[in-house]
Amino acid sequence: MLDPLIVAGFGVGALVGLTGVGGGALMTPVLVLLFGYAPGVAVATDLLFAAVTKTCGVAVHYRADTIDTLVLRRLLLGSLPAALLVGIGLAYCGDGTAGALDPLMRDTLAWLLLLSAVGIFCRKWLHRLGSLLRTERAEQFKRWQEGLTVAAGAFIGVCVSLTSVGAGALGAVVLLYLYPFRLQGVRLVATDLAHAIPLALVAAGVHWFIGTIDWVLLGILLAGSIPGVLIGVWLSRRLALQWLNLAIGCLLIVSGLKLLAG
Repeated sequence: MLDPLIVAGFGVGALVGLTGVGGGALMTPVLVLLFGYAPGVAVATDLLFAAVTKTCGVAVHYRADTIDTLVLRRLLLGSLPAALLVGIGLAYCGDGTAGALDPLMRDTLAWLLLLSAVGIFCRKWLHRLGSLLRTERAEQFKRWQEGLTVAAGAFIGVCVSLTSVGAGALGAVVLLYLYPFRLQGVRLVATDLAHAIPLALVAAGVHWFIGTIDWVLLGILLAGSIPGVLIGVWLSRRLALQWLNLAIGCLLIVSGLKLLAG
């Protein structure tokens, strides 16, 4: 009989490959709510889990030349320094005490899951708004586009370092608004995934220094997620995903409310 953690890793990996969402937004609450792991351990382990899982998916996208490198550089310019600064802050505030920051991480995770769900449900509206502004106020929109992308990357970097949530769930929504014509479909998923990898690695590096990564748990999850993400990427070019994104949004709301309820 398969280990439930392997099954969970496979399911989340498949969703990451299909939609770009799930590495942190689903795996972290699954580890906390279903398997009883402390938020600090779940976040730290999930960061490295997401980095390895998404690397397998991005390798396929890279060969297909679907990653927008300009947008990727702008996001990383904001997200990597922010993630590093927050990680250093966590190390300092935690002061080496296991679980010292768990209540803060749990509450922040809950609110970010709810925010991610709102973003998923509003993504069509935000895409239309971005398209309208890009068309009617093209010069002004393009003037602010780069700076807003860097700022969005910084916000996502803070979220990911603190909770492991944001690189996929929030990143895709932000990119749809800021690049309504440039990034769509597989190109959007590929760029969002490519941004998540170095961001997760930087954040995971700090958590590794703190000592909260569970290496045995990581290995079990990866045993399921690596084949899952490869299957998901293959299916992403063959399936309509609107219904799947809505289902993920509902799961995020349920997870966020359960975390807030303790």
